[in-house]
Amino acid sequence: MSEEYVKLISSDGFEFILRKDIACISGTIKAILNEGVFAEAQKNECTFPDIRGSLLEKVCEYLHYNHRHKNQQDVPKFDIPPEMVLELLVTAEYLDT
Repeated sequence: MSEEYVKLISSDGFEFILRKDIACISGTIKAILNEGVFAEAQKNECTFPDIRGSLLEKVCEYLHYNHRHKNQQDVPKFDIPPEMVLELLVTAEYLDT
């Protein structure tokens, strides 16, 4: 995999490939990938054993959303299904997004 991209792997085996600069909006992912001591940094992969695929997918959507709208005044609403709000809040806190 190119160094420009990273692979995020959920607990249920779903894989999401993102540009590294977008993934590193997350403070946790940035710390993992930018510290040369972690095997994840060498392979450009992060496995999250406590985050299921549907949550990690929403996180990836948010990271792209954040990147796309970071310097805008009128930012469109980011849609989060009500049944996902609590788990996503905990996941976002963990990932420092």
